[in-house]
Amino acid sequence: MNRRHFVQNSVLALGGVSLINHSLFARLVADEPYKMKMVRETVGVFTEKGGTIAYLRTKEGWVVVDAEFPEQAQHLIDALKKTADIPINLLINTHHHGDHTAGNIAFKGLVGHVVAHENSLKNQRAVAEKSKTEDKQLYPDNTFSDGWKEKVGNESIRAYYFGPGHTDGDGLIHFENANVLHMGDLMSNRRYPIIDRSAGASIKNWIKVLDKTLKTFDSKTIFVFGHAFDPEKITGNKDDIRAFKDYLEKLLVFVGKEVKAGKTKEDVLKATAIPGVTEWQGDGIVRSLQAAYEEITAGK
Repeated sequence: MNRRHFVQNSVLALGGVSLINHSLFARLVADEPYKMKMVRETVGVFTEKGGTIAYLRTKEGWVVVDAEFPEQAQHLIDALKKTADIPINLLINTHHHGDHTAGNIAFKGLVGHVVAHENSLKNQRAVAEKSKTEDKQLYPDNTFSDGWKEKVGNESIRAYYFGPGHTDGDGLIHFENANVLHMGDLMSNRRYPIIDRSAGASIKNWIKVLDKTLKTFDSKTIFVFGHAFDPEKITGNKDDIRAFKDYLEKLLVFVGKEVKAGKTKEDVLKATAIPGVTEWQGDGIVRSLQAAYEEITAGK
């Protein structure tokens, strides 16, 4: 064992159940390919490649939300074990996309149960069968429809389903006592989102999902986002959610006007900006425009 890992392991072993006083922890892992930080005393986030992972530490074991890819999931598992060699009780998937579930397989034989919305399981199976990657999957063995709740240690974990949004199987995962909500890809912070119509996405209902999220959770909730244009801003507050809701509303209004004016799909996809939207960035505006056009013109 090299000196850095010896020091890291020693300090983490002294960290106690609080896991992570954590400026020292951050310095010690600064040269790793991933980033980990605590957002509340018992809840942290992990980022490397793919959608943001959240993790909870209790005396009874770990709970992990999302899994990125296999290599990244193994990095997380190794880091958690160095911190506290306790069981991984639950792995929860916010939805089925590979950058959130491909890493599930790294938890095989380690995790008690994998939990997801029933449509997330359906979509994960369909994608794996189409790509012939069934052998690389660890599917959820516990699914829910409207919601789900379980207690692990002193923490109560609750999953909400408010209907189609980014896909038709997006769950919101709330650590109730810590008051941290993992939104998965229902929230893309200042980055153009994926709108997966092949998996039942609905922009119109996505707006309702965000509105219901704003009403359900309080001003002290810390929200974890699946993706962000600025990788340092994968957590935020209700103002960020309101801004994303405004983006989706303006997207539908703009594309709706273009369709009403007789514009073709090709014309609509030439747009380089959405009127009134200044904060959303990246190279994905075409994805948004296409999804909005298809949703608006569906059935015509």
